Amino acid sequence: MNDKEILDVLTDSGAIRTGHFQLTSGLHSDTYVQCARVLEYPALTTDLAQEMVARLPEDVRPDLVIAPAVGGIIIGFAVAQALNTRFIFSERQEGTMVLRRAFHIPADARVLIVEDVVTTGGSVQEVVDIVEAAGATVAGVASIIDRGGDRAFDDDYFPLLAMKVESWDPADCVQCAEGTPIDSPGSRRLS
Repeated sequence: MNDKEILDVLTDSGAIRTGHFQLTSGLHSDTYVQCARVLEYPALTTDLAQEMVARLPEDVRPDLVIAPAVGGIIIGFAVAQALNTRFIFSERQEGTMVLRRAFHIPADARVLIVEDVVTTGGSVQEVVDIVEAAGATVAGVASIIDRGGDRAFDDDYFPLLAMKVESWDPADCVQCAEGTPIDSPGSRRLS
């Protein structure tokens, strides 16, 4: 798949939305990428995962794939399946990203972190911290979409598609100033 085909798949599935959105990062935007809409389709999910794996450098072959819940779980599983490797996910417990469900990361593991959309990379950095605390190595980070901007993590990053979508601080949001209702569709709703 080339970038245009990936964008077409996202658009045709309704994964790219326009409106007034509060992102998980707390920033506001007029565009929201709801990857869950494309991940409703197992064949498309498999295609995207296989393309993610095909684009990974040869030295980024992990022993384990981990994804932050909720957005990264489906694509993370599909990437692990394409790599024929183990998959686990992290989730929030009382606001902190942790491993639950008896998941563990071996100290000698090379771990690929998979996310659906990266804006600031805050959730990814929390997963990086979990991997490093286990004594394992982050082999890289992959996502369907890179929304651009400053990232919280420094690890090698392999997004399928870069979409430069503007986002701004709520204090600078024109739509807020106009009184446009806001939607917070992410898995971590902010007030």
